[in-house]
Amino acid sequence: MTLDGASQPLLVANHVGRTFHLEGEEVHAVRDISLTVNRGRFVAIVGRSGSGKTTLLNLLAGLDTPTSGQVLFEGRDLAGMGEKEMTQLRRHRVGIVFQSFGLLPLLSAYENVELPLRIAGIGSRRRNERAAEVLDLVGLLPRAKHRPFELSGGEQQRVAIARAVAMRPSVILADEPTGELDSVNAESIFGLFSQMAGAEEMAIVTTTHDQTLLDMAEEVYEIGDGLILERTAVAPLDAPEVDTPQAPAPAGPAPAVDNNIFRRPD
Repeated sequence: MTLDGASQPLLVANHVGRTFHLEGEEVHAVRDISLTVNRGRFVAIVGRSGSGKTTLLNLLAGLDTPTSGQVLFEGRDLAGMGEKEMTQLRRHRVGIVFQSFGLLPLLSAYENVELPLRIAGIGSRRRNERAAEVLDLVGLLPRAKHRPFELSGGEQQRVAIARAVAMRPSVILADEPTGELDSVNAESIFGLFSQMAGAEEMAIVTTTHDQTLLDMAEEVYEIGDGLILERTAVAPLDAPEVDTPQAPAPAGPAPAVDNNIFRRPD
């Protein structure tokens, strides 16, 4: 049976490997990893520094090319896509939160968030509304005119998250997104991420060491030495409902989410 776009997996790593050649030696950063990311799932990838987490995330984003295996987006091999098609994919379907934030230093927080909307050809009025919406969503609308050097590390991280969700992508790939956030902001942002995953079947894939985020994730993959050591499905797809104790809600108010803002532009 042929899967349509709504029922097939969103993102698939199929026996993916990545080898680097450094000073005459082979370094196997990722080795024979297979995983599937379905729409609306919140997936966490955990492991020690150097375990291959960031390399795997870069492969899933199409920022790096696997030495072996395939990465498929809606059944399409990323390696077979041309430069123009990959650019369109990253502009409209994939949101990326870099560990180093990746903000443009001469632009304000608002301008950093608004830029991908401008590049995508969104009209001026809608750009302004959307940029304000997502900055408000991460609690930074009052800081919209500040440039990155005028913001704390945690504020820069939240601007990067706002920029990643601005185009309402199908998947957000986030590399250690709680690294610069205090516990309160981490709970609020990832409570928001969890709600976003269900609001319009937006998939979230993140590398993390943060236990708060692990508790919110529906699937957890542990990586060591470039291999998946363990997979935990907290809420398996199509599992029958059972009565299980619910974890207590995080302390402090979580940002209110208006599901309408997650509707993708036509």
